[in-house]
Amino acid sequence: MSNPVYLALDLPRLDSALALAQKVRGHIGGVKLGLEFFCAHGHHGVHEVAKLGLPIFLDLKLHDIPNTVAAAMQSIHVLEPAIVTIHAAGGRAMMEDAKAAAGEHCKVVAVTVLTSLDDDDLTAVGVPGGAHDQALRLADLAQEAGLDGIVCSGHEVGAIHKRWKNGFFVVPGLRPESGQTADQKRIVTPRAARNDGASVLVIGRPISRAEDPVAAARAIEATL
Repeated sequence: MSNPVYLALDLPRLDSALALAQKVRGHIGGVKLGLEFFCAHGHHGVHEVAKLGLPIFLDLKLHDIPNTVAAAMQSIHVLEPAIVTIHAAGGRAMMEDAKAAAGEHCKVVAVTVLTSLDDDDLTAVGVPGGAHDQALRLADLAQEAGLDGIVCSGHEVGAIHKRWKNGFFVVPGLRPESGQTADQKRIVTPRAARNDGASVLVIGRPISRAEDPVAAARAIEATL
């Protein structure tokens, strides 16, 4: 992949999302469309973004019983996504069925621990051992289930890469050196994540909310 940066295009207005993607398309490698975008714009919105000619990452984080997740995967075949996310916490059977139901050229990756959660948050919901240990446990389970890779923070990607040499690793929650953290708790820079083995770098607000999105995207690209 020549440019690993995927722009998180979760904007409420489709015209604004398309305009932003068009502006920065020369400095990104793909577009990530999350739950907010999909609920607002549906299949139509995905088709419109696809006209830009960039790979589409559908970050839907599917999490339900195996049959339901498999059916959901089949329903998005027509969108031809390059990447789709499910939740590793859904278990091995769910992950196996999701992968079996995915399109031929679609990578299925499992979310391990959201980058908005830290050790205290995990303890509060009954998960022992902290974010690092949980991410490694779920990454091992995703590998056993035959998935293409996982989603994890930049804090864990290096350790997981050592255990899963040919895995496909999506890292969100990235901020440039001077960036604000907002609601993200476990962040690293794009360059650090790439050095540790990240395959895809998901970057949203540092580009989408910048005064000059093109300059921001170009600056991030230059660090890689």
